[in-house]
Amino acid sequence: MQSILQKTKTMGRDLMEPSRDHTPGVVVIGGGPAGLMAAEVLLKGGARVDLYDAMPSVGRKFLVAGRGGLNLTRSESLDSFLSHYGPRQTQLEPLLRSFGPDTLRAWVQDLGFSTFVGTSGRVFPTGMKAAPIWRAWVLRLRQSGLSLHLRHRWCGWGQNQSLRFESPDGEVLVHSDAVILALGGGSWAILGSTGEWIPFLKEQGIAVADLKPANCGFDVNWSDHFRDRFSGHPVKPVVVSFTNSNGTIFRQKGEFIITQTGIQGGLIYALSAPIRDEIDTHKKAVIHLDLTPDRSLQSLVDRLSQPRGSRSLSSHLEKKAGIKGLKAVLLREYVPKENFKDPNLLASAIKGLPIPLVATRPLDEAISTAGGVAFEELDQNLMIRSLPGVFCAGEMLDWEAPTGGYLLTACFSMGHAVAMGVLSFLANRAQSQAP
Repeated sequence: MQSILQKTKTMGRDLMEPSRDHTPGVVVIGGGPAGLMAAEVLLKGGARVDLYDAMPSVGRKFLVAGRGGLNLTRSESLDSFLSHYGPRQTQLEPLLRSFGPDTLRAWVQDLGFSTFVGTSGRVFPTGMKAAPIWRAWVLRLRQSGLSLHLRHRWCGWGQNQSLRFESPDGEVLVHSDAVILALGGGSWAILGSTGEWIPFLKEQGIAVADLKPANCGFDVNWSDHFRDRFSGHPVKPVVVSFTNSNGTIFRQKGEFIITQTGIQGGLIYALSAPIRDEIDTHKKAVIHLDLTPDRSLQSLVDRLSQPRGSRSLSSHLEKKAGIKGLKAVLLREYVPKENFKDPNLLASAIKGLPIPLVATRPLDEAISTAGGVAFEELDQNLMIRSLPGVFCAGEMLDWEAPTGGYLLTACFSMGHAVAMGVLSFLANRAQSQAP
């Protein structure tokens, strides 16, 4: 298939202009799941597609995230699934109803890979890894006519709304019938999500919310001994509860990891949005750990009140409360010595150990980001209202969701939706220009 763009030389620069046939050409900027899904739908819809990415290869963040097992989506009711998108559920619901968890699994099956439902409803490909799926997908896209332009960093707009790219051969100017921006957020910059696109959109008057860490860890002022001895160790099972300044209570059961700087892991990521917002507003947040989720407070009081005889306090805690190892050390890290002598105070600490969080970890360490292009700037097809023919998708929009398949499913869904929007835009434009 002939490329959408034909190179000519103008004023010492490479100028890319639409070819003279009547097949509409679309530029996709960003080679993550949203960008590639958009490219696939566009190709099936008869458009010619050129995809640009700043990195030497596409899908780097996707591949790294899937090394330990690619959690594609979740197996749960769609209403339950949608509830994980918080204040942006309204905007994302129609997209996810059109291309949701079941559709994503069918798409993976069509690509040649079966899936299975693991623990807690998580859905994985049978081989678990991301790389085979990604390679098969990119190969299929190339065979369908996708033109890839790697090491091309988008630098905003030039004259006549041309797209400016910095390439190994110098600056390249590109014109197209429509463009999809799928440039990602601002986490894991080494893999391509740098947020460098923000000034270019702001120059066009587009409202962009500041990027913030999402699915992130937090800093804790551990003692030197605790930090050096237990960094990298998991705490499980526990229930983390957090009450924000508005009185809203958040609770989640699971496990987390002690780090040199504080805490991280799936359980913490699931609550990271309200904790982050509390720290942003009040400069601190306190979570509470229930170290014995399957025991009631009263049962702990009763058992800890029993005489321990010649047993050490550590043995008494283990025998009567099931507290040992890292959980016991956590208690000693935060509970005053005298409280260990009072069964009521000790039981209360076990069921609600306060851990002060002093800061959110940096943006670049986060799994994903909140903030980005405001949905209010977009129409129902994800086109920027003030820039006809310019569309946005993926993590560069202002939304967030927990890990566990919710992030990835929404990115695929937005890629599908934005491509359908582009095809509708091109069809309407062609109709209006018809003699």
